[in-house]
Amino acid sequence: MTRELFWLTLTVIMTGLLWIPYTVNRCQVRGVTGAMANPSRNAKPQAEWANRLMFAHDNAVENLIVFAPLVLILNAIDYSSKWTVLACAVYFWSRLAHLVVYVMGIPVLRTLAFVIGFFAQAVLAIAIFRAV
Repeated sequence: MTRELFWLTLTVIMTGLLWIPYTVNRCQVRGVTGAMANPSRNAKPQAEWANRLMFAHDNAVENLIVFAPLVLILNAIDYSSKWTVLACAVYFWSRLAHLVVYVMGIPVLRTLAFVIGFFAQAVLAIAIFRAV
């Protein structure tokens, strides 16, 4: 496994687990039956942190759709450099930071973490075009 694939794997696992805490909160607030019911305007609201986590999860999935193919393309063309490895690591840590500050409700740091992740993706895209 390349180091880029390692960071992609960690990112996928983190993204895949994000639904658990806000679903637990939903069960605590609405009960198990209420949590499994269809969405309703009359449903008890979740905790604010859980709502923010749900939005952070959506954002993580949306960005994984960009990050994963970039890493897989690099793997397919058999290209790796210290910069692509660093970009993948930075992407992972920026997404983790984005999650934490989003859940805490810190808007400026959330945006900064997002932008850092975007630039990490840009480094990967540039590397692909330089390699081909």
